[in-house]
Amino acid sequence: MNETPLWASESFWKKTAIWVTAGSFIILVVLTFDSLSQTRAGSKRVPAYSVINKKIDYQYNAELHKSVPVIGETELLFGKAYTEAEAEQLVKLGKLTTQAKNCMNCHTLLGNGAYYAPDLTKAWLDKGWISTDLRENLMVQFLMHPEKNARTFGSNRKMPDLNISEQEAKGVVAFLKWMSSIDTNGFPYHFKTINAEE
Repeated sequence: MNETPLWASESFWKKTAIWVTAGSFIILVVLTFDSLSQTRAGSKRVPAYSVINKKIDYQYNAELHKSVPVIGETELLFGKAYTEAEAEQLVKLGKLTTQAKNCMNCHTLLGNGAYYAPDLTKAWLDKGWISTDLRENLMVQFLMHPEKNARTFGSNRKMPDLNISEQEAKGVVAFLKWMSSIDTNGFPYHFKTINAEE
């Protein structure tokens, strides 16, 4: 009389596999909805699109040991106060343009993409734009005519001409300004903004 213990039986492990799979699926669904709620525009870490009407900067928070976004006073983009709907439309145009032009083949956004060209997560705040007064125009001109407005940021790598229209370039600038307002938990680290004092 050789009776197999429960834990060693085939039926026990089949039932265990079914319960573990079902439980994991439920946890995955809950985590997916939680992630979506925390990463949508207008949430705690991801500001609404109309943030493009504000001054954006980063300050080091010693208590958190990381740089955190600081949304300041009014700083209009292209001299216009955008409604939430207008801002969303412009930012989405920029996002679609970066996707259509395959920007992530060379650049990274939020750490995802290629590492040939600079990370664009905080491109709006990059010191390479010289000053906040010149930044918008420099960015638009660079996107439209990168060869004539070459900015290599010390890498000697140049962006190809992607035939970006003026409206698409403005959309990309709006998208990059909005992206710079996202709390990325300190990423990229040791980034000094255009407003930072040496």
